[in-house]
Amino acid sequence: MGGKVGIIGAGQVGAAAGFLLANVPGISEVVLVDMDAARARSEAADIAHAAAFGSPALVRAGDYAELAGAGVVVVTAGTSLKPGQTRLDLLAANVGVVSAVLERVLAVAPEAVLLFASNPVDVMPAVAVRHFGVPRGRAIGTGCALDSARFRDRLARHLGLSPGSVHANVLGEHGDSEVLHWSGAQVAGMPLADFAAGMGVPLTSEARESITQEVRTSAYRIKEGKGVSNFGIGGCIARLTRAIVNDEHVVFSTSTFMEELLGVGETCVSLPHVLSAQGASAPFLPPLDAAEETALRHSAEVLRQAIRVGLDSVKRES
Repeated sequence: MGGKVGIIGAGQVGAAAGFLLANVPGISEVVLVDMDAARARSEAADIAHAAAFGSPALVRAGDYAELAGAGVVVVTAGTSLKPGQTRLDLLAANVGVVSAVLERVLAVAPEAVLLFASNPVDVMPAVAVRHFGVPRGRAIGTGCALDSARFRDRLARHLGLSPGSVHANVLGEHGDSEVLHWSGAQVAGMPLADFAAGMGVPLTSEARESITQEVRTSAYRIKEGKGVSNFGIGGCIARLTRAIVNDEHVVFSTSTFMEELLGVGETCVSLPHVLSAQGASAPFLPPLDAAEETALRHSAEVLRQAIRVGLDSVKRES
């Protein structure tokens, strides 16, 4: 796969992603596309000036035609989450925006892997697959990759460790119904609860509930304080794109369209996937305890209904 990456949407999320991608090994070119061409040119110039301190990547603004040859196209366009809103509140507005973007992207870069960050992020891969015929593995939502990083970070602080030593994922919707996979979390090859007890910092029910709420509401709390959550998702986009461009075959909790999960048809939730130059593998459903399975089924149903609404909206506008 070539090292050319396109970013649709030069707002704060797209700009943060572009800044980080310019320094990712294996990426030779970053093209920013936005309906506000002046904004795209200014962000590209600013990022290029930073990249001049050491990155070999070419960073520039362009139109859709200049996405030809891109291995990955990142979609961040759409209305941002406002304080008090849920991600699903953005469904009607952003499905229309992303559909218009996809029509133009697929006309010039039909083989690119599509990485969606526009909310509700778990609906967009389904629109790409069901309405535009994109292969399932080439339509990927950032999904719960960022939530999983937040989970690991919070657990690491509880344990007094580096986050890289903690193996834990968040599954399901990137949103209010997400499922923290407590039963599968490990440190040093040991179940998380056993390791925590050995460290003298047991995970009591109160600690688990506090961590769950912190992870689930992180974006809302960040937006209350600064109006936008851009660096975390920017870092997530850069890391997932690096995995695809460099054919890393690394596992992340991302979302892809699924014909069926736990008895729920046509949904799109985050599960572990292997990311490579081909995009995302088929999802892996890890062992769950009874409560996690019930919660994940509920999350899948929430997204099944949102996808149905989103697809109906696209059909009406077609």
